[in-house]
Amino acid sequence: MHKLLLLNGPNLNRLGAREPTHYGRTTLSDIETRLRERAGARGAELVAFQSHSESALIERIHAAAEEGVDAALFNPAAFTHTSVALRDALLAADLRFVEVHLSNIHAREPFRRHSYFSDIALGVISGFGALGYDLALDAALAHLESPPEGN
Repeated sequence: MHKLLLLNGPNLNRLGAREPTHYGRTTLSDIETRLRERAGARGAELVAFQSHSESALIERIHAAAEEGVDAALFNPAAFTHTSVALRDALLAADLRFVEVHLSNIHAREPFRRHSYFSDIALGVISGFGALGYDLALDAALAHLESPPEGN
């Protein structure tokens, strides 16, 4: 059984109410419930964690390494553009992950177009709203079940 971590950064607890033109109307709770069910149907376990605190996210990444988490679905939110510390934590934990963004960060303000995570992620899914989490789950499980050559 694969163990997955759904990791969400700051302000994502406001999904459904926050800037729905960029982020949609689906709540984070809706996403978490749907992904747990979809992961379970595929014989995987998914645990979710969201925080506004960079240090709490780092601690959760470190814990994931100790718990034997196989891969993460990670939406770093605003930390995408600022957090070398989270990048270092992912590398230190050797945690494979799919980077997820609800909006297309490349079609947004210039400061949102750079990610400190994309080059170390298994892949990046951006711009598909809440569906992006489902795509990330599918990609992570496909990678775990049959890793592509070179990864």
